Amino acid sequence: MSDCCSGVCSVEKPPVDPKYRRVLWIALIINAAMFAVELGGGWRAGSVSLLADAVDFLGDAANYGLSLFVLALAPVWRSRTALIKGLTMGGYGIFVLGTAAWNLTNGIIPEHTTMGMIGSLALLANLLVAALLFAFRNGDANMRSVWLCTRNDVIGNIAVLIAAFGVFGTGAGWPDIIVAATMGVLGLTAARSVIVQARKELHTADTQASASRKPVTVELKRR
Repeated sequence: MSDCCSGVCSVEKPPVDPKYRRVLWIALIINAAMFAVELGGGWRAGSVSLLADAVDFLGDAANYGLSLFVLALAPVWRSRTALIKGLTMGGYGIFVLGTAAWNLTNGIIPEHTTMGMIGSLALLANLLVAALLFAFRNGDANMRSVWLCTRNDVIGNIAVLIAAFGVFGTGAGWPDIIVAATMGVLGLTAARSVIVQARKELHTADTQASASRKPVTVELKRR
């Protein structure tokens, strides 16, 4: 049994799962590469949903990098990092919604062929990452934030493909706008989930740390 009287249990570093570390490295490389591909393709096609997905790939690459950095740190630091990532995910959602509104105002019609090709490639990349991360979806707030980002990416990629078919069928840009807005809402929803769990973990850690210090305080008063 662990000795928590000195508060060591609240700051003890968790064992690092080598398999999870390898998965994060693979996910980081894939997302960084896809960011470059979608950024170029999004500008070329004039697609806000592709640009939103490109920003999402960049955010995920940073997400995986942060997760690797805090992987061997104490749980409280992992929860704090998850809180920051949750706020970032929320910012991404707001950015996407704003960009969608701008494209709607300017009446931009994206190029559907490029949208379909790059959307398909992005979907395959995210399905691979999601399959690798599936076993770790029920971990702490940090692991959960990684899984939620990847899950939303797969949904977003499918939506981009639907938007490409919609633009092709209608000759209008509104399917692209609708998909981008949906991705923005998904980002905000996932952000809320991660922030709530991270705050609960931080509250629990603070409570445990306060409880571990009480016996020491009583002993000092008696002396």
